[in-house]
Amino acid sequence: MNSHKLGTYAAETIDLAPPARAESARPATQPTAQPRWTHIHAPDVRASAVHGTAWRGLRREFKVFLSNPNALFGVAFLLVVALSALLAPLIYPGDPMEMVARPFLWPGQDVAYPLGTDSMGRDVLAGILHGARISLTVGIAATLLGLSAGILIGATAGYFGGLVDDILVKFVEIFQTIPSFVLLVVLVAIAQPTTGTVTVAIAIVSWPTVARLTRAEFRAIREKDYVLAARSLGFGHARIIFREILPNALPPLIVTSSVMVASAILMESALSFMGLGDPNRVSWGSMIGAGRDVIRTAWYLTALPGLAIVFTVLALNLIGDGLNDALNPRFSEER
Repeated sequence: MNSHKLGTYAAETIDLAPPARAESARPATQPTAQPRWTHIHAPDVRASAVHGTAWRGLRREFKVFLSNPNALFGVAFLLVVALSALLAPLIYPGDPMEMVARPFLWPGQDVAYPLGTDSMGRDVLAGILHGARISLTVGIAATLLGLSAGILIGATAGYFGGLVDDILVKFVEIFQTIPSFVLLVVLVAIAQPTTGTVTVAIAIVSWPTVARLTRAEFRAIREKDYVLAARSLGFGHARIIFREILPNALPPLIVTSSVMVASAILMESALSFMGLGDPNRVSWGSMIGAGRDVIRTAWYLTALPGLAIVFTVLALNLIGDGLNDALNPRFSEER
């Protein structure tokens, strides 16, 4: 009987042993999957956030621009000038330098020629409309060329600094030591006076201002946190310059571009007035130059194209002031 109890106790002892866990069947050291780094696409997320913020800011600045009555007047007048320039070949399909009536018809004297004729019997209104094409074309093209050269040189100098900056600054100072209009006259006088030559010459004397402004903006932005983050992520210089820094340096450049167009129109008019414009194209400056000999007897020949220049330049300056009010960070903080 004691042996039976001992066997039972032994059986109970065996039965009370803890069961083997299921995990013991797996290997003792099994590699676990490492969690994926959640910030691997951080640049894309940051870029989308920046673009969204920039778009909202752009809409706000656009509303500020539209609330400026002076800027709206400038835009409206400039649109009228641009539309007149585009429709000039349809309204006056002939050559604007062709003699169409007797000379010195005063404005309103003949319905067919609302603004009269000049000393050679050419239609003044046709000359003003076709002259708008030359003035706007030269102004916009010269501004685009000057902006491209100035931004490229200024961005390179401001971003890299050091020896590159010193060399490019000296190069800019060489152009700035020469009076702009004197250099412009020399360049056009040496080359053949055509519309393309005048455009390139104006761009050559215009780009140093853009270069210095771009350099100053790049020097102020290149140490920002998002630029340092882009460098730490291994982005190339070209991407940092054109996608990180340049978009944030554009506001002052946009404001400057409107002033550059106005300056280019004035310089082209001055060259044409001096007889250094394209002799085969009519422009506002050449019309003023042709009418200066008879300014006492037919003052309208110089006054009408002169008013076209004045109001076009005024419209561009009003647009520039409106852009400055909308894009200037200081004004944005005050609002």
